[in-house]
Amino acid sequence: MKTEQLVAALVADGGRAGRPIAATIARALAAGLAVSLAIFAVTLGPRVDLMPALETWRFDLKLVLVAVAVMAAGACCLAFARPQSSAHWRLCVALLVVLAAGALAAELSVLPRGQWMISLVGSNALVCTTAIPLFSLAPLVGLLLALRRTAPASPMLAGAAAGAFAATCAAVIYAFHCFDDSPLFVLVWYPLAMVPAVTVGAVLGRRLLRW
Repeated sequence: MKTEQLVAALVADGGRAGRPIAATIARALAAGLAVSLAIFAVTLGPRVDLMPALETWRFDLKLVLVAVAVMAAGACCLAFARPQSSAHWRLCVALLVVLAAGALAAELSVLPRGQWMISLVGSNALVCTTAIPLFSLAPLVGLLLALRRTAPASPMLAGAAAGAFAATCAAVIYAFHCFDDSPLFVLVWYPLAMVPAVTVGAVLGRRLLRW
């Protein structure tokens, strides 16, 4: 069978395969996150002022940002696991970009200019850039193993999407410990902390997800 015929057959079967692929990815992610949550519980744990923080708009906005990032990364991971991806993931990414721009504009409008750099630097940058990659490891392994059962058109891109999915989920976990709630901090340091998982995912995906 020629490559074009194989791709066409896989695409034609996309409707029936979509749910199993999603279920496989979800199970792999859940298993990895269980490990990450256990590590989180014995290392960092939630911040001591979690309940009061939930009543502040910056902390709530931080949770919304990372949750939408998970949705966008998950849509990319699911789309790139197939021989041909739909355009739905673009809508999720666009929503994340719009939300991030709105959060940044809101912060800059209420925060005095002299506080911008202080809020951007924050107090937990080192912890952030260490914890998110650490909490990404187990989910990334699970996702890569799950994606080996799929037929991505671009193994590298699928691996990178898996890394982004794992890293955004790790960011959700870390967000409950992080004391820096400013969108300035979140939109700079959280993405930087996700780079290692995305890079590792792309490199491993290129080797492990070939078909």
